[in-house]
Amino acid sequence: MSTNGLTTTTAYYQPTNLKTLHTASNSPSVKALSLEYQKLLKEPVEGFTVKLDDNTNLYKWHVGIFGPPDTLYAGGYYKADMEFPTTYPFAPPKVRFLTKMWHPNIYENGEVCISILHPPTEDPQSGEHASERWNPTQNVRTILMSIISLLNEPNCSSPANVDASVMYRKFKEHKDPEYETIIKKQVNDSKIVAEQEGITIPKTLDDYVAPSKLNKKTLIGGISRDDEDETDSMLGSENGNNLSENDDDEEYMEDEEDEGR
Repeated sequence: MSTNGLTTTTAYYQPTNLKTLHTASNSPSVKALSLEYQKLLKEPVEGFTVKLDDNTNLYKWHVGIFGPPDTLYAGGYYKADMEFPTTYPFAPPKVRFLTKMWHPNIYENGEVCISILHPPTEDPQSGEHASERWNPTQNVRTILMSIISLLNEPNCSSPANVDASVMYRKFKEHKDPEYETIIKKQVNDSKIVAEQEGITIPKTLDDYVAPSKLNKKTLIGGISRDDEDETDSMLGSENGNNLSENDDDEEYMEDEEDEGR
């Protein structure tokens, strides 16, 4: 993968069944992802849905993003994939939109260009501070919130799509309608996809910020209580890795830091 002139190589692990996942359950990345996934099922992030790839692969997540109210993206439903490396949480995932996006910080292939997803390596040419890049204290929740913020507030100083960046500047500075017209068309197209998939898009601010009030199927992309139970048991008692609901991210990170000393 090439990022701002730097080339990095990251391994992405793709188990195909629960037996394979059981075998990998001693992995720190499996523990971290399982914990984060369970948390997101119980405490959804406003404006997002998450589900696993066929419920058998903790390293690939399907994400649904709802456009926030009072923005150009309001009423939209945008699909994306998150692919995690085996070195997670010490290396960032890749996020790629499946929905066609016209945005200064999204490449033509849908890949999101945002500092939080850049490896924690020095790159003077990027103009990014080290504190803005990925670090192990980040997680899926912070990534999702960063992306929703980026949609409405693009970073035009380092664009992935130069044409979209120029058009956005014209929209903001001179009220040129072309950028807004394209986004509105994408919103309308995405509504058709949501309807076909049985997804209910939040229509009010209250619905958007209070996910617990929405239908459970809408919240977590059709994942039932049984699926949630299956996720809870993915790590298996045979390896002694069952996670309790009282586990938290901070405790996990402290354990990892102790092991690294």
